[in-house]
Amino acid sequence: MKKTIAASLILIISSLCLLPGCGKSSSGGSLTVFNYSEYLDPEMIAKFTKETGIEIKYEEATTPEEMYTKFTSGAIDYDLLCTSDYMIKRLIDEGQAESVDFSSFENYKNIDPKFAGYSKSYDPEGKYALPYFWGTVGILYNTKQVKAPVDSWDVLFDGSYSGQIIMQDSMRDSFMVALKYLGYSLNTKDENEIREAAELLKKQKSDVSSYLVDEARDEVVAENAVMAVVYSGEAYLGNEYNPDLEYVIPKEGSNLWIDSWIITKKCKNKEAAEKFLDFLCREDVAEANFEYIYYSTPNKAVVDSMDDEFKNNPAVVPTDESVGNCEIYEALDADTTALYNDLWKEIKSE
Repeated sequence: MKKTIAASLILIISSLCLLPGCGKSSSGGSLTVFNYSEYLDPEMIAKFTKETGIEIKYEEATTPEEMYTKFTSGAIDYDLLCTSDYMIKRLIDEGQAESVDFSSFENYKNIDPKFAGYSKSYDPEGKYALPYFWGTVGILYNTKQVKAPVDSWDVLFDGSYSGQIIMQDSMRDSFMVALKYLGYSLNTKDENEIREAAELLKKQKSDVSSYLVDEARDEVVAENAVMAVVYSGEAYLGNEYNPDLEYVIPKEGSNLWIDSWIITKKCKNKEAAEKFLDFLCREDVAEANFEYIYYSTPNKAVVDSMDDEFKNNPAVVPTDESVGNCEIYEALDADTTALYNDLWKEIKSE
């Protein structure tokens, strides 16, 4: 089960010498690591420091957009960053990522080769991004309160569960739901299609109880909401907490997401950064991180050693069939991004 990160992380960070950059120290240097919240077992941070002498300053963000804003502000020189596929592409295109020879890593052999294909949409040459977790976006719903089969995004828009729906407080993910429901690509750059999706989300807003990210699962678990748009790993944990919950990838398709690590161009200790990435590929470390959040891991060594309970659960190990209609996010051009931003502000402000 997912552990509570706050107390553990405070304890670990308080025991480290948190230096502001990536410079050398007598204990092996330091790294400033930027990741999503509750996305790495804090015990692994302590383990890495103990094994290498490299100290970690650990920073967190909630969404790719928040992460990008903090990263590009220049207030902190981040050495390593984990974010979503389309944001990785943006950072690569902007020259913010350092190339890495992953074949030189001792533990890179544990990464399933199929991810070389999955990653081509945002890292065509496979020399910047290290896959960390992956999965899908779907609907987590309570089978006691939802009697009819759920197989379509339509259940979020037909008014049947007004005031009992939670949407993702993430621009791309909420637009994705509307776009796929309307039969469009989640990567569309067609202004009319994007505006049509925005209008659908505006009409839906009166049915939405709240827009949340990590808390969406907890609200459905507590039965404060009937259903929520969630990431697949959250769905697995939701069912662990409340066995009446089920997860579905709607038939119209969804997002197949991959979160990856990059070493930034600002990193002053690339050798230490590469040690950290290789450490994350190690089977025992990858297994600990998987058991911390139960998101799908690209680490084949971990998957191969899983119990059938996990292997046969599409929320943990998505099947090829379950992701057949799914798409990976692509980076959007500046004009399309600006359009999305403006429409998202309109949706949230109404």
